[in-house]
Amino acid sequence: MKSILFVCTGNTCRSCMAEAIFNSMSGGSDIRAFSAGIMVSYNSIASRNSSLVVKKNINVDISNRKAVQVERYMVQNSIVVLAMTSYIRNVLKNKFPEFRDRIYTLNEFVSLMEDIEDPFGKSVEEYEHTYGQLENSISLLLNKLKEDMGIN
Repeated sequence: MKSILFVCTGNTCRSCMAEAIFNSMSGGSDIRAFSAGIMVSYNSIASRNSSLVVKKNINVDISNRKAVQVERYMVQNSIVVLAMTSYIRNVLKNKFPEFRDRIYTLNEFVSLMEDIEDPFGKSVEEYEHTYGQLENSISLLLNKLKEDMGIN
């Protein structure tokens, strides 16, 4: 099975939501999403608002999901690594220069311009907005993977 990796800062908001959304939307495809962060706090879990929004929208419980620090093997084993912002993309390219050609921002990869901003510490409405951005971008991503890479 092929994998893709979503990366944000702490792996408690955007990337864990993206992982859940992708895996829910992709159904029984031959690709699976994982997520990690570039600056994970030890023993942190998915934020309360991320958990609420994911549960409400796709009925997936991520409330006990532990944050994961990005590691070389994760990048190496992914067909594409999708960061939430250009800053995070650049950090990853500098940390893993041998994999530069598979590291993008999520929106850059699907031909959108803006970064997916961090809702951490903000209202549940901000998390809903971020969820909507992710859902739209991941829908485009799934179409791109099918068309460009022949992944179902």
